[in-house]
Amino acid sequence: MNLLSVENVAKYYGERILFEGLSFGINKGQKIAFIAKNGSGKTTLLEMIAGTSMPDAGEINKRKGITISYLSQSPQLDENASLEEAILAADNETLQIINEYENALLNPEDQTAYQKAFDAMEQHQAWDFETQYKQILSQLKLPELDKKVKTLSGGQKKRLALCIALLEKPDLLILDEPTNHLDLDMIEWLEAFFAKEKLTLLLVTHDRYFLERVCNEIIELDHGQLYTYKGNYAYYLEKRNARIEQENTVAHKTKLHFKKELEWMRRQPKARTTKSKSRIDDFKKIKAKAKERRLDHEVQLEINMERLGSKMIEFHKVSKAFGEKIILEQFDYTFQRKDRIGIIGQNGAGKSTFLNLLTGHIPIDSGKIVTGETLKFGYYNQEGITVKEGQKVIEVIQEFGEYIPLKKGRKISAQQLLERFLFDRKKQYDFVEKLSGGEKKRLYLCTVLIQNPNFLILDEPTNDLDIITLNVLENFLLDFPGCLLVVSHDRYFMDKIVDHLFVFKGSGAIDNFPGNYSDYRVYENSIPQEATEKNTPSEKKHWKKTQQSAALSYNEQKEFQRLERDIAKLEKEKVELQQKFTQSDLSPDDIKALSVQLSEVETTIEAKTERWFELSLKSE
Repeated sequence: MNLLSVENVAKYYGERILFEGLSFGINKGQKIAFIAKNGSGKTTLLEMIAGTSMPDAGEINKRKGITISYLSQSPQLDENASLEEAILAADNETLQIINEYENALLNPEDQTAYQKAFDAMEQHQAWDFETQYKQILSQLKLPELDKKVKTLSGGQKKRLALCIALLEKPDLLILDEPTNHLDLDMIEWLEAFFAKEKLTLLLVTHDRYFLERVCNEIIELDHGQLYTYKGNYAYYLEKRNARIEQENTVAHKTKLHFKKELEWMRRQPKARTTKSKSRIDDFKKIKAKAKERRLDHEVQLEINMERLGSKMIEFHKVSKAFGEKIILEQFDYTFQRKDRIGIIGQNGAGKSTFLNLLTGHIPIDSGKIVTGETLKFGYYNQEGITVKEGQKVIEVIQEFGEYIPLKKGRKISAQQLLERFLFDRKKQYDFVEKLSGGEKKRLYLCTVLIQNPNFLILDEPTNDLDIITLNVLENFLLDFPGCLLVVSHDRYFMDKIVDHLFVFKGSGAIDNFPGNYSDYRVYENSIPQEATEKNTPSEKKHWKKTQQSAALSYNEQKEFQRLERDIAKLEKEKVELQQKFTQSDLSPDDIKALSVQLSEVETTIEAKTERWFELSLKSE
């Protein structure tokens, strides 16, 4: 059953065409993701379908009587209301029915009005409305009904707005970046909820695991054209790559044909026959087609990073608390060159505080933090970019210099750097206030990276970035030679970028887990529930020492301990070999020998680590 049709809609901002001629339909039961680059008008299109804005051309036809709920990126809630008051103040059909029933009770003589109101209560199951919203709030971990909205975190406000939207029981639920500001447990709950519920969804999200597990159709806006893929994210990737490969093949053949026709045009006879006129017309079409090209750019940063010294930064028994709330307790860790660490944990567990302690923005209570002489932070935080009024994109970058140094003595201009970050020449002279939220985040990311850090800290870098930009960022980070520390709720991003985790458990406890997010979930799910309940946060600081000894035989315990020592020695050997490559007097033969030796060490580390995981996850 068709719920809604979008027919040739367009949106313009002055002379700028945001999009035009877009047409598609939404049927009952579909779970559709809309994918496009930042600045393409994703949020604008959602607002049009939700009815909060109007298209400049075309129309949106909705089935009569359908209900649409829209969860925006920044929900508007009454800050002074309690959670319960915010729910009861919503424009909800069930609440209107309850009000009509209560009014009918005030006028008992009007039996017709009372019966009508009573039947409506029955039909919409409005008797259980209070139970319904209490259950949903409990599932969303918002049990305190009298808590004021203004005291909620960004993630909690998002959950409250989601509760209000779900209570409307809409025929179509529209979600704009629903996973932003939610912690990982809540994202996974939401993912499971949407996967099993018979809802009709239209959503914009950068969370690729969410797309994979929830959506059954993807609509992509690419260079003004809509492409529909009847499948999940993996299917979309496969078919999109095939489409682009086909387009590139056609473009290559067209260019060859164009060159051939161009040679004919240059030597064409003066007398223009009907046949030659026809061929001239064809040539014009071929020329236009040959000029078409994909405007996809890849960021290929080769910034000449500051030299990495032997010491990065060391934490020695560091503690931090705010009143009775403990953030760190006797925390020890030495950051190594090329560390790739992800930080996870529930909202409020102290992740952002840890980053501020690391960078010296707030003081520690006790212990010591030692930093290396060559350490240079690049800190991308959630506050985003601050610009002067009337400032243009190019001017923001030029504050850091007209040219950026690259490797081997090369350099690129600020304009060229922006182009690599997907800002074309025209976009560079736009005012920053005209940029979309995602484009501002991309610009901010650019300003952090060009400062040439050797210790890069990214606090929720994926929020508001489109999937195309995320792929670009991931490719850069995979080649980043410095130390990397990432706080993110994007599981796909974490799996691809980091190789071990700091898991903030609360009350000052931090697990140092050797693996990515999916590895951690496998480990976590392998622990018996009763064992998890027995371990308090202080007892679980070193998970590998609590569960394993009981689960392994005597010989396996000895092997497990030996593997830990071996891996530590091999990692040290690996670092020493990598340092030898910096020597200026190495011959080609020396380099070849070192490369072979390094490869053997890395292979051994990988094999021993795999066996270590096998033993660490072995159950009783």
